[in-house]
Amino acid sequence: MAETVRRTRYEEFTAYVTDRGPALLRMARSLTPGHADAEDLLQAALLKTFFAWDRISTPKARDGYVRRAMVNTQISEWRRNRLEVFPTDEIPEQRVDDPTGRSDLADTVNRAIERLPDRQRQIVRLRYYDDLTEAQIADRLGVTIGTVKSTVSRAVRKLREDADLTIARATT
Repeated sequence: MAETVRRTRYEEFTAYVTDRGPALLRMARSLTPGHADAEDLLQAALLKTFFAWDRISTPKARDGYVRRAMVNTQISEWRRNRLEVFPTDEIPEQRVDDPTGRSDLADTVNRAIERLPDRQRQIVRLRYYDDLTEAQIADRLGVTIGTVKSTVSRAVRKLREDADLTIARATT
């Protein structure tokens, strides 16, 4: 008779952070100006998540909970650090960063990925968006690690040769 071993809350949380940490850090990087700030934001969100760990109903909801905690924490930080605005007759010259280039590139990359065959598109998303290892992808899809490696290689080659991405790289 096999015994079911129930892991402690701390062990479950540690396994979750080990598995999902890199992907969550990328999310934090999109909310903050620097890497150190992203690490601090993720740490604060994980602390909040740990205290609510028993209330998170399903394992699939954990990522959403951490992401929401990061967004709420960052919004609170922005509000806390908001500068006072003083009216003036003179408007100072300021350089404005144009974020449209980044969003245009992201859109171009997404469209290029959509043009990949189904298997390549699926593996690219699992590898680079969900940050799964080749072994995890192979296990999830029921294929060999060699198949995952060759599929990723072919997909990346197609993306490098994609005309829209070549134009986007040349203009940035």
